[in-house]
Amino acid sequence: METIFEDIPLANNELSRQFELVVENVKAKIEYDLQKDRMFLVHTEVPPALAGKGVGNAIVEKTLQYLEENKLKLVPLCPFVAAYVKKHPEWKKLLAPGINV
Repeated sequence: METIFEDIPLANNELSRQFELVVENVKAKIEYDLQKDRMFLVHTEVPPALAGKGVGNAIVEKTLQYLEENKLKLVPLCPFVAAYVKKHPEWKKLLAPGINV
């Protein structure tokens, strides 16, 4: 993750079931569904104003850190998240049993 995003906090909006990262007053998000100890990451959305700035990678990495800290297993239904995990195999340890990317 680029260092410019390190100090920007990831918010878990449980009511909307999404992680949020506000950059330059614009919100990127990852929608999720939590079932017991499994976090299904369903959809990642980075608004056009933030495109190409590394925000997508930053929100995915921060979300994966959250899952690790909270001992949750990952089910990456979102193609962007699955591609990120494939490119960064150190995160495969979070995959729920039987899930491959």
